[in-house]
Amino acid sequence: MTFQEFITVNLHQFWVLTGFANCTWQHLVMLAVGLFFLWLAIKKNFEPMLLVPIGFGILIGNIPFNGTAGLEIGIYEENSVLNILYNGVSAGWYPPLIFLGIGAMTDFSALIANPKLMLIGAAAQFGIFGAYMVALALGFAPDQAGAIAIIGGADGPTAIFLSSKLAPNLMGAIAVSAYSYMALVPLIQPPIMRLLTTKKERVIKMKPARAVSQNEKIIFPIIGLLLTCFVVPSGIPLLGMLFFGNILRECGVTTRLAKTASNALTDIVTILLGMTVGASTQASEFLTIDTIFIFALGFMAFIIASASGVLFVKLFNIFLPQSKKLNPLIGNAGVSAVPMSARISNNLGLEYDPSNYLLMHAMGPNVAGVIGSAVAAGVLLGFLA
Repeated sequence: MTFQEFITVNLHQFWVLTGFANCTWQHLVMLAVGLFFLWLAIKKNFEPMLLVPIGFGILIGNIPFNGTAGLEIGIYEENSVLNILYNGVSAGWYPPLIFLGIGAMTDFSALIANPKLMLIGAAAQFGIFGAYMVALALGFAPDQAGAIAIIGGADGPTAIFLSSKLAPNLMGAIAVSAYSYMALVPLIQPPIMRLLTTKKERVIKMKPARAVSQNEKIIFPIIGLLLTCFVVPSGIPLLGMLFFGNILRECGVTTRLAKTASNALTDIVTILLGMTVGASTQASEFLTIDTIFIFALGFMAFIIASASGVLFVKLFNIFLPQSKKLNPLIGNAGVSAVPMSARISNNLGLEYDPSNYLLMHAMGPNVAGVIGSAVAAGVLLGFLA
């Protein structure tokens, strides 16, 4: 072989391993999606803690490479570094760790002080079961329909956990859809809230909640665990960790553990979860007709869930005396997007009455939504696994 032939052969071998040689229009589409997520997070400040890891993960997962070269670099290639990190998603052990952190950082006082707010969180889960029936009508298998429907709970970790058990092949699309709609809560929910409420309803002032004792805060996660998990044992991985994190926070003797769970541990798992979920959107796996249906069904589920919470409060008010009526603007907070939905309730209330602070009232159904979505996931897992 001449020197010129040697150079030509090696240059050709180098070329076929580059991203340029293996790039397709599908890769370019997904790279554009990743850049769009980064733009939303950085320029528009839409949930940057979620969208920056997911957006950059989409870029990582869609760098074109030669899949036949045995490089072991792709997220779906056994023994690759990305595949090992992705095991926390595919095996479903990142979400319970996220729930541990959520429990450690959540104050359930608003819910304990006004337990009837739990009903709003339950009503918002109608979006899940409505989407489940539509997904079945579109031809999805029951287990796939259940995994898609959980998007309506607006809870990314729950969506990942359930899809890892019921529909692993759809997990990337379901996870990205769930986190996308969570990030777009400030755009999606306010128009629904305005459409379904009157000006008179938007200015209803609710009485301040009663003070909650420390003993009540300690007893709540214990009773909550026993009640929910006796009814839905399949929810133990999520609900067990949620209430465990909360008792670390409230018992008063494990402050260091609570701080670790709510800060360092949650941040680490969020980074790994977001990046690997983003990387799982490999063009060959992600760009399918099923993905379009999943995003459409997820949007529909989210709309139904938000509307159900608002409408339930309006219905509930019919049976309440004038002095105890609830502001329907807190109904949207029945979804599990904590504390985004509660802030939207508060901001919209202030828009119509600058003295009407709804944040603490909205936190009740908001944390109830976290519990409700985990219970709904447990029900679906129990019936469909």
